[in-house]
Parts: sequence; C-alpha cells; structure tokens
Amino acid sequence: MKKIMKNLKLPLLVMAILLSACKKEVETGILNKSNFPESTTPLKDAADFPIGVAIDFTPMINNQQYREVAQRDFDGVTFSYHMKHGAIVRDDGTMNFTNTDALVQASDNLEIFGHTLGWHQNQNASYLKNFSGIVIPATVNLIQNGGFELGGATNFNNWATFNSGNPAGSATITVGTGNEVRTGTRSMKVINPTAYPGNQWRVQVASDLVPTIVGRQYTVSYWVRALSAGGSIRLSTQTSGGGEPQYQGDQTIGTAWQQVNWTITANSPQTRILFDMGQAANTYLIDDVNFSEAVVAPSGAQIVTRLDQALNNFITQIVTRYKNKVKAWDVVNELFTEDGNIRNNNNTSTTPSDVLVWSHYLGRDYALKAFNYARAADPNADLYINDYNLESSPRKLDSLIAFVGELKRKGAKVDGIGTQMHIFWNSSHAGIDAMFQKLAATGLKIRVSELDVRINPTNKGSFIFDTYMEGYQAQMYNYVVKSYIKHVPPAQRAGITIWGISDNTSWLYNNGRDYPLLYRADFSKKQAYGGVLDGLQKR
Repeated sequence: MKKIMKNLKLPLLVMAILLSACKKEVETGILNKSNFPESTTPLKDAADFPIGVAIDFTPMINNQQYREVAQRDFDGVTFSYHMKHGAIVRDDGTMNFTNTDALVQASDNLEIFGHTLGWHQNQNASYLKNFSGIVIPATVNLIQNGGFELGGATNFNNWATFNSGNPAGSATITVGTGNEVRTGTRSMKVINPTAYPGNQWRVQVASDLVPTIVGRQYTVSYWVRALSAGGSIRLSTQTSGGGEPQYQGDQTIGTAWQQVNWTITANSPQTRILFDMGQAANTYLIDDVNFSEAVVAPSGAQIVTRLDQALNNFITQIVTRYKNKVKAWDVVNELFTEDGNIRNNNNTSTTPSDVLVWSHYLGRDYALKAFNYARAADPNADLYINDYNLESSPRKLDSLIAFVGELKRKGAKVDGIGTQMHIFWNSSHAGIDAMFQKLAATGLKIRVSELDVRINPTNKGSFIFDTYMEGYQAQMYNYVVKSYIKHVPPAQRAGITIWGISDNTSWLYNNGRDYPLLYRADFSKKQAYGGVLDGLQKR
C-alpha cells in the first residue's frame, strides 16, 4: 500500500496544479466567456461620463455599418487623422478643410473631440521647413540650355552670337566635345584669335531674355577654362525694360576648369546675360551656366518667428472654424520622451516628410504658445495636453505633470490631461493604478484618450487569436475602466475614447497579426466590448 501511494504522488501533484490553474483562470474570467456576456446595451448608456471612439474618413463616409456602430454605442468621436496639420495644410500654406468638413457633417449627432493642434508628426513638414527656412528651397535656373546640350553643330538653342570679332566672323563659336566638356556631351567653344583690350564686347555670346524681379538679387555661375594660360572673360547684362547694363570685372582664366560667380541686383523685368571674351586672344570652353535668384538663409531667430507664425495660423484657423462643434482639443501631443525630457531633433528622426519637432525650435514656450493661441480662438473650449506610455514610464508621467504646473503658473489655460493608453493584454495593473492616482491628484480633468489593447505585442507571425487571448484582452479593458473609475473622482472624469472601431481598421492591425479593438471586421462585438461594459456597470 505504501508503494502504491508513492507511485500516485506524481499524478496527484500534476492534477492539483492543473486544477489550481484552471480555478484561477475561471475566477479571472479568462476561461469563462460568459463572464462578459454579449449585450445590446450601448456603452454610452452605461456610463455617466463620455465614451468616445476614434473614426477614420473612408469608412465613416462610405460604410453604413461602421457609421451606425459609432452612433449607436458612443457619445462622441475623435478623428484619427483629419484634424491634423498634414490632413489640412497644403504645400503653399493654404488650408483645405473639404474632407474634415465632410467628416464633421457625418458626425453631426456626436460630440467631436479635436485632435490635434500641435504634434511633431502627421504634418505637412515640407511646407513648414520651406516656409520657415529650415530647408532652403532649390533655386530655379532661369537659363534654358545652360549646359549647351541642345542645338546644331555650330549653334546652341536659347543662345545667340552678338559679336564675332572685327571683322565679323574672325572669331568662331562652335561646339566643344570630348575633353572640352565638363558635364554632358557638349560645351560652348569660343575661339578668339585677336585681343581687343578694353573692348571685351567684340566677342560676345548672349542668352535669351529671362524674367527677373526688380530689386531682387540674382547669382550667375558658370564653369570655364582656356586652352592657354592668360585668358580673360567677363559677364555683362542687357535688359528689355530700360535698366542700365551691369558689368562684371575681368576674370583671369587658366587652363583648368574653374567656377565663376557673379551677383547682381535686377533693374528690369527682363534680363539676359552675355559672355564677353574679346579682351584676350584664346580659346574658351564654357559649360553649366546657372542664373537664379539668390536665396539668403534665414537666421535662427527668423526661423523661430516663422514657425511661431505657422503654428498660430493653423491653430487659429481650425479652432475658429469648428468652435461651435468642437468643445475640447488636444492642444499639445506627445511632447515628452521616455526619459522625461522635452522632445527635440536629437531624439526624433526628422527624415520623414511629415515630421517637424516644434519644441526643438520654439523650446519650452512652444506649448505655452499653442495653449494661448487655442484659448484666444475659443475661450470656452477645454484644452488638453496628451501623451503615451504614462502607465509604464513614471519619469515621463512625473515630467508631464510638473510641466502642466509650469504652464498654469505662466497663465496657460490647461483644463485636462490625456493619457493615450496604447497598452498590452499583460500591461502592469500597478502601473495603471499609479498613473490614474497621480493624474487625479492634479485636480484637472483626466481622459483616457486613445485606448486599445494589443494581444500580439511581439508581432508573432504564428499568433492565433483564440478564446483564451480574447479573454485576456477583455480582462485588461475591464481593468482599465475600473481603475479609472476607482481613482479618478467623478468631477474629473472627462471620458474614455477607444482608438478605433473594428480590428481590421486599427493602426495596429498589421495585416491580421493583432486585434486590439472591441469589434471584429464584421462589426460583431468581442469579449472586449463586454469587458468595457462590465467595468462601466459594476461600480
């Protein structure tokens, strides 16, 4: 009997472990799907604070089921993209509100939360960089056929021989080839056998007239070499509007290719440039001529001034346009890095065409300016600062809270803080609780602004979304809602927004590798919906 009992110890131990594990999973609701039963109750009817959802333009306009879910289950919407700078500001700085207006109209019976006035991404950064002078736009060469590639055997399109020596024709203008070319296959080759000291115009080739703006500076550059040492060349101008000719000083030309530059101030609406080569007998090779407006890079102070102007213009126009419909705005979004510092170009890639880091140029006052511009445009709107990873990065959370205090001491109207909460099925409960407690202690309105729950955070290609994982996800949604209600006083509860409707429209969907939202692709409700509903109902 003793021997039999000894042999039974291992199976009994295994059974006990399995029963214990199952009991724990049943208690947490992971194995018991009925823990969050399907319900027709709209989320908005179960809460005494706003329940919102992020929407995208195309499905909201074109998909009736998508639109009906938003209107049936939620109090309000946030546009995931179509209130951002990049969706509205065109390359010339004008604003196109066509799609935004259409989305506002489609959301007519829903509250709209404005997102976002100031962010370092999703902008027309190309416009901002060009407008401010961070990037100097490429200059346009006004000269046609500046490389002399087009033309016949002895002539060039867009160029004319004005003088060819004395008597005419003693100097020849022809095509340079082979080693007589700097780039391409042709250059201009001028053979002047006679020197005409003081009469440089005796051998002269001219460009077409090109448009110029009186009073603006233009730079002419060209490459030249002579076949013998001691060459001499100069540029001059001729106009069609009565402006006096301008003359470059004589340039000594050697046998190696050299670039010559000359800057003029235009005195006529049309100007042509002329190569004067009569001073010294020689053979001259000319290539790669450029005549363009001189662009002076702005100073750092000028960049700051122009970016400030662009920020003010965008905020003022969009907030004013929608002030009767949008009652709250994310004014500043994702200002802080994970180490708690204000974002700058050193820790954010500026390569993408939609990225400009406002705080790198405007400094700490960027946020103050943004809040002041928003308040001026709509004094009655609630204004928020919004950021992510606040539940997992205490340093970031603490820095944001301290900075909000700084803004308010400087007179900014900051009504609330948004915590995005792009979290995982296994995110730390303790971190979530601590975040809500610290945020609530500010006394400001607190909103969960972009909630979704990833269930395949490591992006496994073999991941299967089964009942167990659906239960884990539902439990996390449930916990967030309960923690929010537990730690944030009723007067400070500005609401919870789910960042999307159906899994397949989520920014995290990744071609079916993750399912972070409350509805399947066919708009049927997942356990996650029940998890949110349960959290709202059980106080």
